[in-house]
Amino acid sequence: MKNIQRTLIGLLLGLTALWLLAESAALPVTQGLFPWRTLLVQYSGLLGMGVMSAAMLLAVRPAWLEHRLHGLDKMYRLHKWLGISGLVLAILHWLISQAPKWLVKAGLLERPVRGPRPVLTDPVLAFLQSQRGLAEDLGEKAFYLAVALITLALIKRFPYRHFFRTHRWIALAYLVLVWHSIVLTSFGYWLQPVGIVHGLLLAGGTVAAVISLTRRIGARRKAVGEIEQIEYLEGVKVNAVSIRLKSQWAGHEPGQFAFVTFDEREGAHPFTISSAWQDDGRLMFLIKALGDYTHSLAGSLKVGDTVTVEGPYGRFQFEGVARRQIWIGGGIGISPFVARLQQLAQQSDGREIDLFHSTAEVDQTALQRLQHDAQAAGVRLRALVPDWRDAELWFCGPAAFGDAIRTDLCAQGLPAARFHQELFEMR
Repeated sequence: MKNIQRTLIGLLLGLTALWLLAESAALPVTQGLFPWRTLLVQYSGLLGMGVMSAAMLLAVRPAWLEHRLHGLDKMYRLHKWLGISGLVLAILHWLISQAPKWLVKAGLLERPVRGPRPVLTDPVLAFLQSQRGLAEDLGEKAFYLAVALITLALIKRFPYRHFFRTHRWIALAYLVLVWHSIVLTSFGYWLQPVGIVHGLLLAGGTVAAVISLTRRIGARRKAVGEIEQIEYLEGVKVNAVSIRLKSQWAGHEPGQFAFVTFDEREGAHPFTISSAWQDDGRLMFLIKALGDYTHSLAGSLKVGDTVTVEGPYGRFQFEGVARRQIWIGGGIGISPFVARLQQLAQQSDGREIDLFHSTAEVDQTALQRLQHDAQAAGVRLRALVPDWRDAELWFCGPAAFGDAIRTDLCAQGLPAARFHQELFEMR
């Protein structure tokens, strides 16, 4: 979480510093509401487009950023906060631009008298000036669309299948806002560091938006397969879905997840891979019936159905220097540990491991398999464990449950860096 906060704050502070450098001569002598409005419109626009560009880049799941941000789950959490920041900054930018106009119309403020516009000899500047009216009009419409779509994305009750379809249109609104920004950004910025960084962000975001609109996200990491076996574990309401891949898969590490598409109309859903990679083209997913879609899977899936799998993603990979680990799986959060147990049964890493599985529901078949896998891997299924302060803890399960465990253990002396938690929320 701290890495996410540092990245977001660092982006905002970095853009602020570059803007202050660009306006270092104007700021000390600026007076009056309208001159300050001009400066703040530029500032809020730069920040807003900066965070939206970064959010657009993260939306296409770039593999080169995953390692730096410690996993796609962290990337998507940062994407969410960038989206919220972009929403707030866009509204602020709109208010700064519009509020003086409202005051003038209400008779509470007098618009300053403008002198004759200078003759523009630079063809680029003249072209941009000629596009200002169109850019303002289209930008305002794109702003309304972006606000509506971002707001819908933040409403978790909004069905995922509708979110999957509508969220992509943010990329279209973003492209319109790029044009708005290019035309209306102060021309003097472009040859300064703030303009160069701004241009790079807009360029990267534009490429990402095109990838999104053309449905090319993760195209190089997709594999096609078919359902080989389906088992419904009634006691825990979990679908165990085994897939045999027909195209190339790069392999995966226990703890990683993939985006699985069972139905093109529903779109891809992220599920933890619940099997260790044996280089045999087989993957298994344990899918808990938690929502409308996952509840329907038991009746809608059948052996032989075509499936698309994109991945692998995630950095929940049981790395660390400690020779002792404690694993805590809450409910379906046991999935990454099942995959790791299978891997350790083939090749031990020499660590001493204690596993806790917290669940309100029990299925004897699932429990016996977990006990068998733990025994084969040399992992202890425990109720209590001594000397926990010397271990590294790995948690996967409900976010609030994990946060409570981390808070309590850290208060009792566990270093925060030794608690590893999957932030498995894609919206």
